[in-house]
Amino acid sequence: MKRILIIEDDDTIAAIERDYLAVNGLESDIAANGHDGLAMGRTGNYDLVLLDLMLPGIDGFTVCRKLRETIDIPILMVTARQEDIDKIKGLGLGADDYITKPFSPNVLVARIKANLAQYDRLKGSDTVEKQELQIGEVRIQQDSRRTFVGEREVELKNKEYELLLFLMMNPDVVFNKETLYERIWGYDAMGDNATVAVHINRLREKIEKDPSCPRYIETVWGAGYRFKP
Repeated sequence: MKRILIIEDDDTIAAIERDYLAVNGLESDIAANGHDGLAMGRTGNYDLVLLDLMLPGIDGFTVCRKLRETIDIPILMVTARQEDIDKIKGLGLGADDYITKPFSPNVLVARIKANLAQYDRLKGSDTVEKQELQIGEVRIQQDSRRTFVGEREVELKNKEYELLLFLMMNPDVVFNKETLYERIWGYDAMGDNATVAVHINRLREKIEKDPSCPRYIETVWGAGYRFKP
């Protein structure tokens, strides 16, 4: 059974999240502040972290950044703010996805399951026969999920790796943000494109010599993105 760490200081919200997860076959523990959440998250006993941004002690942004230093599981942010800057900041610190309060518990469960499924699919690549994909200087070893630019290895987070792999497996094909969101995150975009844009920018910073003038991941204005062979 999958285990979820809920980091939430509102007891009522945390209890609702825990109960809905239990109904859907997911175990969960609750941390009521950033200090406890960080300590519990670092134990490696969880498959996903559900992280509120507004926390006492240590805020959610700091918790996310520090957890990303040691764990590679999905982090789903929960925020009451509507501003894109908070979402972009959280994604830039290593979160995989976010959901905005108020939300339907059913939607929350669906997002958690989608992130878990995507993570399992990525980890399952360790069991497949060794396969290497290369375009230009960018090379992916699919068996070990390692990425290289020339001889330099670059560290990619789960969604960054999945996004790059998908684009490289479909070179010169233009995908809009909605399609990429559905393919990589596993559910409808619901009109929100910030997640894709942030991950594209992070990929460019890691694989491009000049991210402002990308050689590989090209923006096709008004249409989307493509990986240039």
